[in-house]
Amino acid sequence: MKTKRQNVILSIIEKNDIETQEELIESLRKEGFNVTQATVSRDIRELKLTKINSENGKYKYVLPRVPKENAGHRLYNTTISGSVISVEYALNIVVVKTYPGMAQAVAAGIDSNNIDGVMGCVAGDDTIIVAVKTAEGAKNAARDIRKLISV
Repeated sequence: MKTKRQNVILSIIEKNDIETQEELIESLRKEGFNVTQATVSRDIRELKLTKINSENGKYKYVLPRVPKENAGHRLYNTTISGSVISVEYALNIVVVKTYPGMAQAVAAGIDSNNIDGVMGCVAGDDTIIVAVKTAEGAKNAARDIRKLISV
């Protein structure tokens, strides 16, 4: 049931600009799934859905794009790389500030580039904490992230 529901979610967001969980719940109910907000929230997290600005200026859910092999060390989407406001580091932490709603998409881009020393990212709405093994590694990771966003 879960796999079928998640496949329907992917189909829904591919065909429609879904801006909120409520809109997604309504669409799922039209497809015959009686779901709660908690279930949809888990599905969004498991599918690694992110929000981007759509053509009409509103946000919409999308699957993170997979980088092409020849893309080098750049964030794979200009929408994502254009969403970063600042990159700073202190000790073994890098803090990346983004426009509201874009942190998860940018964190997925950072994770996909396997930056040396980066252990992982934790993303909120507009802030990402990048855990790095060492203080020197954080300095280098911040430099590498800045390179990623310069498209």
